[in-house]
Amino acid sequence: MVEANLKQKLSGDLKQAMRSGDTVRRGVIRMLMAAINNAEIARQAKLEDSDILGVITKEVRQHHESIEAFKQGNRQDLVDKEEAELAVLQGYLPQQMNREEVVEAARKVITEVGAEGPGDKGKVMPKLMAQLRGRADGREINEVVSELLSS
Repeated sequence: MVEANLKQKLSGDLKQAMRSGDTVRRGVIRMLMAAINNAEIARQAKLEDSDILGVITKEVRQHHESIEAFKQGNRQDLVDKEEAELAVLQGYLPQQMNREEVVEAARKVITEVGAEGPGDKGKVMPKLMAQLRGRADGREINEVVSELLSS
């Protein structure tokens, strides 16, 4: 069974964190597993690893937003907590792509689908997002595709 690899890893890591008394890691993994379970219930199907990466990416984005909000509110204690949780989450994501790699992948997809201008963005984005899920930020992918299609 392929789809359970990441879920099994999370489960094993949770047990390890409980044994070692790592409360931050334990809390993050529990939150993540709850988010995955909620997504499975909503979909009424088991999530595959690529879908689980999407859930993790969403949690990472939420943590980034929380960190910004807490910085504006001068709550360094909460910033530190969120950053510690973020570090745990990022450990489950594959190596992030740099902008050049995103541009290269976008060019390939644009060529594959025969996109010629900004109006063809709808053909490019779904395919590219599926390929890069968990490895690149959606906003950055969107920017790259917009730039490439408008030039």
